[in-house]
Amino acid sequence: MKVHLPESLDALWDLLDQHPQAGIMAGGTDLLVSLRAGKQHLPTVICLERLAPLQTIEPLDQTLRIGAGVTLTRILENSLVHTHLPLLHKSVASLGSPLVRNMATLGGNICTASPAGDTLPALYVLGAKLSLASAKGRRILPLESFIQGPGKTALAKGEILDSVIIPFPAGFGVQHFEKLGQRNALAISVVSFAALIRTQDNLVQRARFAWGSVGPTIVRSPQAEKALEGNPLSLEALLRVADLARAAVEPITDVRASADYRRRVAGNMVLRLAAL
Repeated sequence: MKVHLPESLDALWDLLDQHPQAGIMAGGTDLLVSLRAGKQHLPTVICLERLAPLQTIEPLDQTLRIGAGVTLTRILENSLVHTHLPLLHKSVASLGSPLVRNMATLGGNICTASPAGDTLPALYVLGAKLSLASAKGRRILPLESFIQGPGKTALAKGEILDSVIIPFPAGFGVQHFEKLGQRNALAISVVSFAALIRTQDNLVQRARFAWGSVGPTIVRSPQAEKALEGNPLSLEALLRVADLARAAVEPITDVRASADYRRRVAGNMVLRLAAL
């Protein structure tokens, strides 16, 4: 297997043109495991870690643009993320171990397109958009349009994810993330849940929910969100929302949990909001 480490985008475009079947690596915490297990066989791997444009974090017009090659450790250490995007900070902190976060990148977690991807529920409710680049230029896609199924994305041949654009969630005083695994750390998610809630005069004005590991992609429920709006963030109101959440998810049974268990947990996580 040949490994290439381009140091400019022009060099990357040339390599992608010469090696259309190459694998793209931006950290390798998923790809290398898959290669070593024999699940993938790639003649060529192109690494993105030396591309400076993919390594920046910068604010722009009430958004934060995070390069796809930025490691999760750098995201956790960034003051803008901590101040303006605590929901993203919480989800990143739940992923792996410090050693994994030192290597894993935000772009890699997105492009793996796993239903259990720890950053994805948070990015969905935050309304993240993705900048996709190729030799022909750039295009912007909403995250929910980019991820098309387990391991499937809208990336075209010769195209990479170069950055993630995340709006600051102004006015959302409740930013909650929770993950259930089979152990307290280094666990693949059994169910994960992200919520943004804006309140005024003790009533919910706006709610955004997303669940991971309970469907082929991240699950949203506009019905559950609307059911909470106009109500206090009370257990009584959340019990109705929890029922709608259980109806919205499409979990499977696997080695980590049964579908019924995942469905119950997806609703129960909503009830935790009453204690916030």
